Amino acid sequence: MLNAVIISVLVLVVLSLLRVNVILSLLAAALVAGLVSGISLIDTTELLVSGMGGMAETSLSYILLGAFAVMIGYSGITGLAIKKLIRVLKGKKAFLLLTIAAVASLSQNLVPVHIAFIPILIPPLLQLFDRMKVNRRGVAVSLTFGLKAPYVMIPAGFGLIFHGVIVDAMNDNGMPVSYGDIPVAMLIPGLGMVVGLLFAIFVSYRKDKEPVSADTDHQEIAAETDEERSFTKFHMFTIIAIVAALVVQIVSDSLILGALTGVALMFLFRVVPFRSGEEFMNDGVKMMGMIAFIMLIASGYATVLEETGAVDRLVESTTEILGDNMFVGAVTMLLVGTIVTTGIGTSFGTIPILATLFVPLSMSMGFSPLATVALIGTAGAIGDAGSPASDSTLGSTAGLNADGNHNHIWDTCVPTFLHFNIPLFIFGLAAAMML
Repeated sequence: MLNAVIISVLVLVVLSLLRVNVILSLLAAALVAGLVSGISLIDTTELLVSGMGGMAETSLSYILLGAFAVMIGYSGITGLAIKKLIRVLKGKKAFLLLTIAAVASLSQNLVPVHIAFIPILIPPLLQLFDRMKVNRRGVAVSLTFGLKAPYVMIPAGFGLIFHGVIVDAMNDNGMPVSYGDIPVAMLIPGLGMVVGLLFAIFVSYRKDKEPVSADTDHQEIAAETDEERSFTKFHMFTIIAIVAALVVQIVSDSLILGALTGVALMFLFRVVPFRSGEEFMNDGVKMMGMIAFIMLIASGYATVLEETGAVDRLVESTTEILGDNMFVGAVTMLLVGTIVTTGIGTSFGTIPILATLFVPLSMSMGFSPLATVALIGTAGAIGDAGSPASDSTLGSTAGLNADGNHNHIWDTCVPTFLHFNIPLFIFGLAAAMML
């Protein structure tokens, strides 16, 4: 019988590619997974709802960050920033995309805020992208690179957590490795992502992209109005609110408290009128509400896949068909990782699941510890870029679709899947065979 994970992920991918709403696609995929596993629709729905709480904090923080982002735009500071950027970056699209990738990379290691910076940084830059005729798919690829590649390769910030998950999972399953082994093994797969980024910037999305928004002229006029303003005390207060929100988020390790701090200071400093609070919150929900609900449903979908045992059965079934061929074994393990991670949407969450049987399988086939690290780490990371349920792709879409001109599946998921998962697969396979 076909595995429930494979069938449900196929349902998710096909419906998404057909432009069915991602929430409806996730719900359909979850129900299919339950039915194929022999669970009733009622029980599957209860599992789905019970698992939605896993992303409640992140979803709420997204709503608050959306409101904060709207307030920052209202302050007028974005118009001043765009004026400066147009002068510096005129005709330098590749440099702009590389800069975005670099800034996103800092969010994983040096200043570990993960996706919290996107709704604040990206929406104000959409006018700049349109003026420079930048293809937003290139921006999505740059953002997703910065959200993934650093934690794959660098043992700091979220990277230290990711590497720790690999170490714990492998040690628990009988193959001792140290923290120092992980960067060595994951360097080759990580370089695959670098290749994918450079190919996207200098080949795939090098040509000009005409803006599709019918309101582009209106936006440019509004931006020019903002640009005429001089730097005021309210701009300074806005900067203070942004820095304070960042500091509180890092110190408290809470996106919610960080976003609330920023929102509160914007009111206290009278950058935005208190009587307009409901309007700003409504606009924040409009910007980030869909993404927040997708993350809630994705968490419930992951719970359904895990509770049905379909993931474990999929991994176990690979051991029955591989034999002793190391090349075929490596290819199969990476394929399983792609399927599982595309469905669940998180690299961190799939590592312990995959390691349970990948470690014994690797030992029986003669893979070294470093090669096994490369297989497990790549199998966990591959599929995250391109997954409709991944916070990396959802975060990118949240910023780029602030004006309604960016499709989550075709403009974020498909480009990131092609530019990162293909090189990840190739370079991960090479690492497994070389180490």
